[in-house]
Amino acid sequence: MRQFFRMLLLALVLLTVALISALTAMRFAIHGREVAIPKIVGMTPGEAERALGASGLDVVVERQFYSPDVPEGRIMSQAPLAGVKVRRGWSIRVAQSLGPQRIAIPDVTNQTERVAELNVRRRGLDLGPLAQVNLPDAAADLVVSQSPPANANGVSVPKISLLVSRGPEPAAFVMPNFVGQPLGSVNLALLDAGVKVGRVSVVPVAPPVEGPIEPLKANSVTPPGAASMIVTQSPAAGQKVAAGSTVNFEVR
Repeated sequence: MRQFFRMLLLALVLLTVALISALTAMRFAIHGREVAIPKIVGMTPGEAERALGASGLDVVVERQFYSPDVPEGRIMSQAPLAGVKVRRGWSIRVAQSLGPQRIAIPDVTNQTERVAELNVRRRGLDLGPLAQVNLPDAAADLVVSQSPPANANGVSVPKISLLVSRGPEPAAFVMPNFVGQPLGSVNLALLDAGVKVGRVSVVPVAPPVEGPIEPLKANSVTPPGAASMIVTQSPAAGQKVAAGSTVNFEVR
């Protein structure tokens, strides 16, 4: 029996040693694939690729900026920073210098969006974010503002953002309550406001309770006329309605 316990204890010791060895080997294998990122700021992307290639890393030019201090084509910044340990195959994101600003920012205000885009790209610049706004005193599809402004100095990014007018905001009013009014007079009021009458459906009048109830025939429903009384409306009273929209009614 003692010999059995000795053999069992020896097996447990050997198993523990094997587990510790495996964990140690795995740790060394994981850390063996980690490398410290070298400093590539000041290099060209080609030089950075060669410097990072030896460590199994890649370089990705993510952005470009004008810079009066960093020569054109050189890397201005990197992420992650030099000295940080990463695994092999990691991509290092960099910003590249375009050198000092040499391109004059054109004035594209009061031009259509399409013309402004062509003039921006013709100068070797890119379009930044585009925003639109309703303006009462500006025609639709005209550029009313730009960033950076024309002939600006010290521009960092070769992009121009545009603010384009969508024209005056459509007139709007609060929908009144037309229930109980004749369709003819309501139709005239809506036309004066610039709103259209859409679908008009007739609600059948329920038959009297006396006697047997017979189903209504299709031709027994009177078509809507000017004297038809409105029983429901859509949009409902109190909702905001823009000019040119449509209002639907049910009448009797």
